[in-house]
Amino acid sequence: MNRFTHCFEKIKKDYFSFCKKEEIKGEKFHNKKKMLISFLLTLSYWIIKRKKQNKKILFLGLSGGQGSGKTTITAILKIILTKYFKRKVCVISVDDFYKTLKERKRLSKTKHHLLKIRGVPGTHDIHLIFNFLKILKKKRFTSTIIPKFDKSIDDRFIKSKWLKLNKKPDIVILEGWCVGAKAQSYNLLKKHVNDLEKFEDPKLIWRKFVNQNLQQSYKKLFSEMDEIIYLKVPSFSMLKIWRIKQEKKLQYKSRFRKNVKTMSRSQVLRFMMFYQRVTLQMFKDMPKIASVVLILNKKHQINKIRFKN
Repeated sequence: MNRFTHCFEKIKKDYFSFCKKEEIKGEKFHNKKKMLISFLLTLSYWIIKRKKQNKKILFLGLSGGQGSGKTTITAILKIILTKYFKRKVCVISVDDFYKTLKERKRLSKTKHHLLKIRGVPGTHDIHLIFNFLKILKKKRFTSTIIPKFDKSIDDRFIKSKWLKLNKKPDIVILEGWCVGAKAQSYNLLKKHVNDLEKFEDPKLIWRKFVNQNLQQSYKKLFSEMDEIIYLKVPSFSMLKIWRIKQEKKLQYKSRFRKNVKTMSRSQVLRFMMFYQRVTLQMFKDMPKIASVVLILNKKHQINKIRFKN
């Protein structure tokens, strides 16, 4: 029995149970065993190798476009790393570090109206993330709390509902669509990529604000990552399809819950315009700079894994 088969036997129950919870009627995971053995176990062994080379906490970034499968893949990696390798893993999402609705409303009045919408660089509380990382790095770590964002009310949960972290992790995974993103040149900023930019940001105020944040605080944050894993998708058009499916999945799962806000198809497509510029630039940059690239096919399956030499 080779090491992958042995690992699979140890974690298959938790893995298949997780997959079943994530599936909905008409949207099943395909080639589950192959995805795990051929790609995610390979990636997990690589992570463990990197951890052995790093006596301190291993900080990993994991990025990919909206609907690419970041949260699902991160959750599976956590299952493997905790259940089989017995490592303490902390997963945090940039989504949980959004600025409060009050803060974004203030930005929308003082900077640009589009900044009320969460998502782009500049709408996250970067100082909160840095503070969290700083606490983790302390030699005498006791405990800390992780923010949670409630998308149904478009605001941060009160602190009493934040997650408590009682043990210092061996591995931290920062998951988010823009992790690793780089700023653009002014010449690129001048060219609008969609109607949102053309008609709602004609003076480039919003674009410049987002770009400046990428160039400064986000660049500093991403430099804290020891390695970055990137999910490479076929196209932005494919992301639109997957993101719409993701919203339908959310609608189905929350059908019996009250006060859960979901988006229509047209709302999803408008929402994705906010992400388009940075996502398209990441298509060009991330395959060159990421430590690991997971290449997805049009069926939303991992087709290939590539490690940086």
